Amino acid sequence: MPYEPPPELAAMSLADIAEAVATRKLPPVSAWNPLEEGESQMRIAADGRWYHDGGEITRPAMIRAFASLLMRDAQDQHWLVVPHQKLRIAVEDAAFIATDVSARDDALAFRLNTDDIVVAGPDNRLRAAGDPEVPAIYLAVRNGCEARLDRSTYLQLAELALARGDDWTVESLGESFSLVPQ
Repeated sequence: MPYEPPPELAAMSLADIAEAVATRKLPPVSAWNPLEEGESQMRIAADGRWYHDGGEITRPAMIRAFASLLMRDAQDQHWLVVPHQKLRIAVEDAAFIATDVSARDDALAFRLNTDDIVVAGPDNRLRAAGDPEVPAIYLAVRNGCEARLDRSTYLQLAELALARGDDWTVESLGESFSLVPQ
């Protein structure tokens, strides 16, 4: 069956977004605890491009498959995890890039470079890093991994914050998030 990406966020209602999130079946990476470790020879560049042995992986389906197996441990090491083995993967900044945001009702939905849709809230928090001159906003995705908001998505989020007031905060699913790095 060919892959069909979800529609553009702007065309989706909150119910559509919730359905898209719920229907995405992901491997139970957090339940797997393999003893065998190794090196994947893979790297995710700061711009979201994936590499293996120095060559860029250009097939989106492969990237989506590998991304579904990602986790980050307490030491900030990223891993590709399968039931019997986990392989180190170098990540220059964040494992994902948030490429779009849409405000629906009381929720902020983000599309990632892997076509995943993540709704910010208690389980998927926004985090401001960097400094006030060059902020970097990150969204918790899953299994300890994060997505960095690209420039246009950050600007969309900043516009939403400014529309609420001048305190540079946004809200999603009852949670408030500051866009100002501490």
